[in-house]
Amino acid sequence: MSRTSPHRHHPTGELSRRGLLKTAGGLTAAVALGSASVATTADAAPATFTHPGMLHNAGDINRAKVRVAAGDDPWLSGWNRLTANSRSQSTWTNRATATIIRGGTGQNYGLLYNDIAAAYQNALRWRVAGTEANAQCAATILNAWSRTLTTVTGNADRFLAAGIYGWQFANACELMRGYSGFDLAAAQEMMVRVFYPLNNQFLTGHNDACITNYWANWDLCNMASVMAIGILTDNAAKYDQAVNYFKNGAGNGAIQKAVPFLYSNVEGYDLGQWQESGRDQGHTMMGMGQMGAICEMAWNQGDDLYSYDGRRFMKAAQYVAKYNLGSSVPFTTYNWGTGQNCAPQSQTVISSASRGQVRPVWAMLHYHYGRRLLLDDKYISQMCFSIAPEGGGGDYGTDSGGFDQLGFGTLMYAK
Repeated sequence: MSRTSPHRHHPTGELSRRGLLKTAGGLTAAVALGSASVATTADAAPATFTHPGMLHNAGDINRAKVRVAAGDDPWLSGWNRLTANSRSQSTWTNRATATIIRGGTGQNYGLLYNDIAAAYQNALRWRVAGTEANAQCAATILNAWSRTLTTVTGNADRFLAAGIYGWQFANACELMRGYSGFDLAAAQEMMVRVFYPLNNQFLTGHNDACITNYWANWDLCNMASVMAIGILTDNAAKYDQAVNYFKNGAGNGAIQKAVPFLYSNVEGYDLGQWQESGRDQGHTMMGMGQMGAICEMAWNQGDDLYSYDGRRFMKAAQYVAKYNLGSSVPFTTYNWGTGQNCAPQSQTVISSASRGQVRPVWAMLHYHYGRRLLLDDKYISQMCFSIAPEGGGGDYGTDSGGFDQLGFGTLMYAK
C-alpha cells in the first residue's frame, strides 16, 4: 500500500510551502520560511490559507452565480431546490441556546442542526444571488449561536454533535467571511472554545473505548470539524492534525481503516469495502458525505486527499454506489472489538438495511472524480444523476439523518 505524499495542486497558482520545501532542498527553504521542524513539513498546512476555502472556493461560487443568472441547467435546477427549501428563507428565526444536548435526557440538538442548515442555505443564496436579506439572516443566525452557545453535551452522542455540527457551522461561517454584519471573531472564538475540545478529546481518547469500537463516521465528523476550525481560524496545527489523522490515525476514520479491503478489476472497476458496509447502508452513505467533506476542504487548501493512497476513497465510493444501485459487490468478513475490553465482533455479509437510501453526497464526488479528474466513475456518476438536482437540510427527512450533510451539490459542484 502506497504511503507516498499525494500530488499537490495549487488552486491559487502559488507555490505552496510544501512545494517550496521540496524544490529548494528542504532545509534552506525551511529556514527561510521559519519552519520549526523540517521533519514535519511533509504534512504542512498551506503557508497562507485560501478563503473561501472549505466546501466551496471562489471559483465554485462564481460559476454558480454566472450559470444561475444565465438560466443554465443543471445549476438552475439546483438553485430552485435551494430556494424552495423552507430553511433558505430570509425570514428564518434562530433558536440559539446555551446548552445543546445530543443523547440521553433532554435532547434538543434539532435546534442547532436546523439553524445551521438555515444559515448555510441563506449564505448560499447571498453568495449566488447577492440578496442582502439572506446575508442578514445568515449572519444573525451565526452571530446568535456564536454569542450564546457554551456547551455541547449528552451521552457519547455528544461527540457526533460536536463533529457534524462543528464542521457544518464552520462552513456556514466561511461563506459569510467578509460580510460586515457577520462577527467572524465571535464565531472563531466559540468554535475553538466549544467544539474543538470535544473533537480533539474524541480523536485522542475515543471516549475511553476500544480503538475499534466506534464506527468510521465518528472519527470522520470530528476530523472534518478540526479541519474546518483550522481553516476558519487560519490555524495550521489544527488543519495538520486532521490531515495527519486521515493518513495515519489510530481509529476507523483513517483512510486504510475506513476502507479495509480492496478489490481489483471487479467487472472492470476497482472497488474498496467501506468499514460500515456490514452495518447498514444509511451510515455507509453518511460516510461518503463525511469523508467527502474532508477531501473537498483539503482540496481547496491544496491537499489532494481524494487521490491519496491510490485513490482509495474513490474505490470505496464506487463500491458503495454500486451496491446501493442494486448490483452485487464482494465482501470480506470484517472483525473488530467493542466496548472497553475489545469484545470480538464480526460481520460476514454486507448489510442490505436502508439499501438505496437517498443522501445528497454524490454530486461532490462525481464532479471531482468524473469532471475535475476525467476518470471513469461509473457507479458514482449513476448515483449522482439518480438523485439530481440535490437538495439539502430537511429535504431527506426531518430527523438528524436528514441533516448529516449540507447538500446542494448540483448547484455548487456541477461542471
